[in-house]
Amino acid sequence: MAQNGETAPLLGEGVPNLARDPNFTRETERDRVQRATTVRAIAYGVLTTVFIVALVLLLFLWDKISGVVGRLPKDPHKAALVVLQSSPVIDGHIDLPGLVRSQFANNVTAVDLSRPFPGHVDIPRLRQGKVGGFFWSVWVACPGPEEGDDFLNATWRVRDTLEQIDISKLLINKHSDTFSLALTSKDIKTSISRGKIASLIGVEGGHQLGNSIQVLRQYQELGVRYVTLTHACHNAFADSCGIEPGLEPRWGGLSPLGYELVDELNRLGVLVDISHTSDDTAKQVLRYSKAPVIWSHSSARAVHDVPRNVPDDVLELVGQGPNKTDAVIMVNFAPFFVAKPGKADVKVVADHVEHIAKVAGKKHVGIGSDYDGIGDVPVGLEDVSKYPDLIAELYARDWNAFDLAGLTGGNLLRILEGAERVASELQKLGVPPVVARYDKRTDL
Repeated sequence: MAQNGETAPLLGEGVPNLARDPNFTRETERDRVQRATTVRAIAYGVLTTVFIVALVLLLFLWDKISGVVGRLPKDPHKAALVVLQSSPVIDGHIDLPGLVRSQFANNVTAVDLSRPFPGHVDIPRLRQGKVGGFFWSVWVACPGPEEGDDFLNATWRVRDTLEQIDISKLLINKHSDTFSLALTSKDIKTSISRGKIASLIGVEGGHQLGNSIQVLRQYQELGVRYVTLTHACHNAFADSCGIEPGLEPRWGGLSPLGYELVDELNRLGVLVDISHTSDDTAKQVLRYSKAPVIWSHSSARAVHDVPRNVPDDVLELVGQGPNKTDAVIMVNFAPFFVAKPGKADVKVVADHVEHIAKVAGKKHVGIGSDYDGIGDVPVGLEDVSKYPDLIAELYARDWNAFDLAGLTGGNLLRILEGAERVASELQKLGVPPVVARYDKRTDL
């Protein structure tokens, strides 16, 4: 039979046409099923093997893998700047509002943070230090004996705290091209993504609550996102560690009203800060709080033995496993708290960071400088522009990019997110506001 272009075999001469070959036996349905099953079995076996190998590498070789994935320049300072570019510092405690109160009588018109400013903090130095956020500490001093043994006499501390909240927000608004008020972890991330410095507010002492949990709720409405249970004095809620050794306890830790305060802080999503508290107070909070907690500005007692620092038996209660509470200890730079006189420098501060990381884990350490609240500073950490030098020091000690990013702010964000989740769950369950009052009050 003659062939033309249309009738010539498409597969060429000598290639059998299986569709027309009368001797070709068609594959049965059973054969197709068996073949597909075999292919799937081989594919699943290969994928399972790959998964197991990857899991083994992840579990047992993570330190080495992370060192490759998080590879940084060899030069420590260049490496620090790379880390801080994507993971800027979120400092847990800066006393700028107190400086403005003491030196400028809270006159916002006399304050220009866009230029060199007294103390440790201004916008140019914040930018140089790669700061992405910080807590503005609204601190007023502990009252004196005029408060009375039962903390009942009026001392103007609530008024003064409201003024400090006000000056913080006025300055944030005055420099709104730089600062952005942050109320949530999401706000912090949004501020940083827009090139602004997230500005949070923390109240540094239960003595600033006027013995009233209702005052706490109003602070929260005004933007307060942590409350330090004590400063250097006992109050109606809890015992302080004081400054020097030997302060006799009043409550043996938390008072009955203090437990109620922790409940309400958890319900509101306001962080419980246990810097300045006694060891017993800290232990009781760690065992009782439903939400993660912070030390906004504390260091390690094993490195320098002063009451304000956290001892190892308390650090051992911090973690994410059984019988532990998630927390972050944000290391204080105050020379009195980190070293003997004349010995405070960036290396000693790094020693505190490393010790806390060794005992509690690298996920549980952060930065809480106490800038503008300390009269002296460590050598090498003179102001907020110097954060990169601390990061460089730790990089030189083999901290990798991931751990450094946790230190600079990631760990604090995790804690804040955890507190927000707990608050959301409690509110969804309909947990009512705390109505407890201080039982020594006589006016109610």
